[in-house]
Amino acid sequence: MEPSSEAAAASVHPGQRLLALLASNKRRVLEAFVAANFAFLVLDIYVAHSVNEFKNPNEWIPFWFSIVAALGLVPALLAPRSGYARWGGALIGWAAIGVGIAGALFHLESQFFQQMSLQSLVYTAPFAAPLAYAGLGFLLVLNRMLPETATQEWSRWVVFFALGGFVGNFALSLCDHAQNGFFHWTEWIPVAASALAIGFLTVTLWVSARAFLAWTAGVLVLQVAVGLLGFVLHVQADVNGISASVVENFLHGAPVFAPLLFANLAILGGFGVWDLGTTATPEATAPEATEPEATAPEATT
Repeated sequence: MEPSSEAAAASVHPGQRLLALLASNKRRVLEAFVAANFAFLVLDIYVAHSVNEFKNPNEWIPFWFSIVAALGLVPALLAPRSGYARWGGALIGWAAIGVGIAGALFHLESQFFQQMSLQSLVYTAPFAAPLAYAGLGFLLVLNRMLPETATQEWSRWVVFFALGGFVGNFALSLCDHAQNGFFHWTEWIPVAASALAIGFLTVTLWVSARAFLAWTAGVLVLQVAVGLLGFVLHVQADVNGISASVVENFLHGAPVFAPLLFANLAILGGFGVWDLGTTATPEATAPEATEPEATAPEATT
């Protein structure tokens, strides 16, 4: 290597090296994100379904599936070019989609399909929660269906699935907090925040100007703050619950992990927005109309 090349390499900021590494391994990073989500869902499902002590045996399906999916993605992460990474990850993805759709139908069947009323929709098991499995499954399928050259298309699909997650978050926040009539004004915060994220991410599917992407990134940072605030408020509500047992308060009180979905979706959406920004134009402006140049009159004889 020439001295000038060595000096240029040494002058690269460590943060730039990290971003370059992420850009060259973005699909692998997305797979790691999905695997981490499956691992976390093991705890989340166990806590959620412990409310009725897994009364229905089907409630064990997402618990065991989350364990299998998280462990099953490890070989794919270690050897992303292997045959197993392709067909094994696809199999886990399609299975997750099936688990998510079936879970949503089971949750709706608990009350809504019996009474078909707005009240039953609000007080039924959270129907949008199982769709998290479908979203994770679609991300795995996406990684295998789009070619490596489909850069912006891949990024927009990631943004699209983050958008879908915020739509589900909006429904969950609205229905869960409606159960106690929005007793605290702070319960409106996640509803408004998720609606804001939905608006910005929807526009991002068509607009990729860097100035707008910067605003969208700011909205996603706000979602992280909302998630952390909600987590603290839910913990406080459970610690000061009506039961003498803190464990009972956590099981039957405010869902502790639910607000963290805001931060989780913000990370996913931020990944797609950041990847769009690497190929975005400074500003998306319409081309200016140009008038025909004036030409000097021809000389006549």
